[in-house]
Amino acid sequence: MRLGAMVLDALAETKKTRPRVCVLETAAGDPTSSYALGFEAFAAAGCDVTWLRVFPQPSADPLERLGGSDLVWVGGGSVANLLALWRLHGVDTALREVWERGVILGGVSAGSICWHVGGPADSFGPTLAPVYDGLALVPYGNGVHYDSEAQRRPLLQRLVAEGSLPTSYATDDHVGLWYEGDVATRVVADFAVDPATGPAAYRVERGADGAVETRVGVGKSFA
Repeated sequence: MRLGAMVLDALAETKKTRPRVCVLETAAGDPTSSYALGFEAFAAAGCDVTWLRVFPQPSADPLERLGGSDLVWVGGGSVANLLALWRLHGVDTALREVWERGVILGGVSAGSICWHVGGPADSFGPTLAPVYDGLALVPYGNGVHYDSEAQRRPLLQRLVAEGSLPTSYATDDHVGLWYEGDVATRVVADFAVDPATGPAAYRVERGADGAVETRVGVGKSFA
């Protein structure tokens, strides 16, 4: 397993020769196999890697472990379960504190939604349902797998149109967003993408007649 361009860019932003990375696979139930893959990939990229597990109990003090990292990477799975367990063990408050110190936070799927106010999730069954209790480090909703799972786009648009979620940002698979503070800036991807026709990111806002979606291609800015 090797890291994609987006994660390599995040490592470069740490400005460290050997970045310290903490991996959290809470959303998937802390499987050893997922950590093994993450450790292999980050170690191959020249990182010092550690983890923060909550099963069967926290593997370290959350603030100490996360605060000693340059990048925190969160894997996919159930965002509802992830949020409940993080709050139970104080991981949520530790993440907010280290983010305010300048630690880079990132992740995929549930590891993307968690930083936002909420968004469509498959945590409750095959029919998607909204999560509204994300960490809200950035004050927006979030949509993931926008181009690969048919329920995602219409549900996010409905939630924004009815005011259940604020202005939201969504991404197609293999596309990500950079936030600087709480401002969405760059659209990035794991591989070379045609910004006009390839996978992209989207801003979804509430309009007079429903949701208004604006597509932003890879390499472009929301500004």
